[in-house]
Amino acid sequence: MAESEAETPSTPGEFESKYFEFHGVRLPPFCRGKMEEIANFPVRPSDVWIVTYPKSGTSLLQEVVYLVSQGADPDEIGLMNIDEQLPVLEYPQPGLDIIKELTSPRLIKSHLPYRFLPSDLHNGDSKVIYMARNPKDLVVSYYQFHRSLRTMSYRGTFQEFCRRFMNDKLGYGSWFEHVQEFWEHRMDANVLFLKYEDMHRDLVTMVEQLARFLGVSCDKAQLESLSEHCHQLVDQCCNAEALPVGRGEDTCFASSKASLAAL
Repeated sequence: MAESEAETPSTPGEFESKYFEFHGVRLPPFCRGKMEEIANFPVRPSDVWIVTYPKSGTSLLQEVVYLVSQGADPDEIGLMNIDEQLPVLEYPQPGLDIIKELTSPRLIKSHLPYRFLPSDLHNGDSKVIYMARNPKDLVVSYYQFHRSLRTMSYRGTFQEFCRRFMNDKLGYGSWFEHVQEFWEHRMDANVLFLKYEDMHRDLVTMVEQLARFLGVSCDKAQLESLSEHCHQLVDQCCNAEALPVGRGEDTCFASSKASLAAL
């Protein structure tokens, strides 16, 4: 029986071919040929954008933002395909043409660096929520993701993956530059810079920040109820995103942070 794509180790050359470079930044292949259209994408003042480097807690953040901005019930969100409500700008599906026609207010996600986002977003009225995550945690999640993703079929060691991460050899380029670009714009009126760790450390304060930033007015009782619902979402998302450790990989993942720190 022939090996499946997921079981076939990726050679360095095969792995490299899955990316292309745009102005010195490695991007996924589905971004090829559409970067100019993305730069000229028509932005609306009512848009809310969620931007992160991959594996920075995007799924969790989108749930909380949707709950705060829409006043939705967490039980209802659990029954929804939330990804359909918050499309990723550069992904093949649903595509730029569909996103352009969505009803306002649009909630749009992206992993692109600040400089590659639509030009109108840089000086416009659209809300941009950016969340950064500790790179030691992020790289472990990114490694697991690359191993599980059928189209990547990554079969290198964790140490090799860390070296790729440190040398900007993964999709969406340098984590350091990605975060730095948004950090430099953290004081812009239309940008809210958040940290993944703060969501777990002090969720109530983050919910208050999001409500103010999004212009959602609520009294103390409403804020407490909203925070409680967000706590439920955080618990649900964390349980859902917990990935099992494969056979023989216990030691690798247990020592992953130490390995990254030693590089």
